[in-house]
Amino acid sequence: MKKIHFLEWGLNSPRYWGILAVLAAIAGIGGLSALYMEHNGHWVTGMSNQVVWGMPHIFAIFLIVAASGALNVASIASVFGKTPYKPLARLSAVFAVTLLIGGLLVLVLDLGRPDRLIVAMTTYNFKSIFAWNILLYTGFMVIVIVYLFTMMERKAQQYNKAAGTFAFIWRLTLTTGTGSIFGFIVARQAFDAAIMAPMFVIMSFSFGLACFLLLLMYVYRADGRELGDSVVLRLKNLLGVFVASVFYFTLAYHLTNLYATENHSLERFILLDGGVYTNIFWIGQIFLGTLVPLGILYHPSLGKMRNWIAISCGLVVLGAFSQLYVIIIGGQAFPMQMFPGKTIIESGFYDGVNGMAASYAPTLAETLLGIGGVSVAVLMALVVIRMLPILPISLADKDVDPHAS
Repeated sequence: MKKIHFLEWGLNSPRYWGILAVLAAIAGIGGLSALYMEHNGHWVTGMSNQVVWGMPHIFAIFLIVAASGALNVASIASVFGKTPYKPLARLSAVFAVTLLIGGLLVLVLDLGRPDRLIVAMTTYNFKSIFAWNILLYTGFMVIVIVYLFTMMERKAQQYNKAAGTFAFIWRLTLTTGTGSIFGFIVARQAFDAAIMAPMFVIMSFSFGLACFLLLLMYVYRADGRELGDSVVLRLKNLLGVFVASVFYFTLAYHLTNLYATENHSLERFILLDGGVYTNIFWIGQIFLGTLVPLGILYHPSLGKMRNWIAISCGLVVLGAFSQLYVIIIGGQAFPMQMFPGKTIIESGFYDGVNGMAASYAPTLAETLLGIGGVSVAVLMALVVIRMLPILPISLADKDVDPHAS
């Protein structure tokens, strides 16, 4: 590989400021939505005492999980010594931090009382996975920033591998903690599964790489820089492996649930009789979010076309939201089994398996808050790559692939 030179993103100023203005406006609308929900109370949302985690949590968890996965490119370069990924490591680290900030911003604004975060950061209950996650999230940002410093400062490059290894272990722990939020909730049949933690880890690989690949192709195309097929095809093949892995874990989750008779009603709800949740699972997650992207990525001709690769990445993101919607909302909507083995004769609290599923319809304010978090993440990433030398001047095949002709 030739020596790689890095330079700030040089997009033409009017166009650049226009993009920032649009993203800032979307983020501002998200902030106004949070203010509206905080002022009026959460009764203006679709959430209730049955479904306490709604659309903002789907966006937040997507961004947090994708942040861990976006760092995967840098980890492959420094931890596993794969040289072709090294030029992408800086962008990988920057995008990981901005995605996490966007996700945490959505979570904080959805609290209704953002000032309560101070209590959460100063008073810890170490029996709660939420308390551990505060340390994991803040630690992740600090560690990745230090990791980025070792990439950019010549005198600190001797510590790059050590910093990368530590960041790799930390991000696996972070995603395991995020998955464990659900895996440790034994009261919900859909959540109470040990497979949740590793499934969220592999989900992070898929979601984060899809987002990273979309950003990479956009910034290089917008700036007129060369992005060779060697880089794009390597990343899209890796994405295919991750999408297939998420599909495998999804199959394993549902098959193990079907093996236990106590979970048959849950599986019937998700797979057959769940209405919107069943439709989102089969159409959004499995068909559009898994099978179609896999077909595109491994197609002999479509899999080599940039536009189709971008479409497949977008479908993976769509499948990610569908999967999180089914897991989070569908898992809460299914009636809680308060007294296993007993039949609830009459109850108004949806606490028996014979009861009705909880209803939930996301409101515009919830959705706009989530979209605002995504805008903040992208906005921050574009600002950083414009201010700092994050992007290689060229990623042409002749520069990054020693076997290119």
